[in-house]
Amino acid sequence: MKIQGHMFNWLAGFILLVAVVYGVWSKEPAGTTALFMAFALALMIGYYLVFTARRVDTGAQDNKAADVADDAGELGFFSPHSWQPLALGFGGALAFLGIAIGWWLVFFALPFILLGVFGWVFEYYRGADQNQ
Repeated sequence: MKIQGHMFNWLAGFILLVAVVYGVWSKEPAGTTALFMAFALALMIGYYLVFTARRVDTGAQDNKAADVADDAGELGFFSPHSWQPLALGFGGALAFLGIAIGWWLVFFALPFILLGVFGWVFEYYRGADQNQ
């Protein structure tokens, strides 16, 4: 995880350099703003990965002498059948369509987004007192 975090931080530095050069040469605010936002996003991801790498065990990708087989095994639990991404995708598409057509459409997208997020968060929740 540590190497991926450093890669995102290097990418953030490159995007910052490109944003400054692009902003000075083009004097175009939309592209410059987008590049600075891409810099911020890459920096947030890089910081999160480096910060999380300090708290978890070292993975095989951080060991230079590791083999490919050292990273084999279970990676985590992934839901095999979830309808929540469909609701979130539909709600997100409707919300972004509302930006193009009219802001009133966002109000129709909001229930789908809230239902998808609520369903995804509590998909495997069985209650505080029940054994799973």
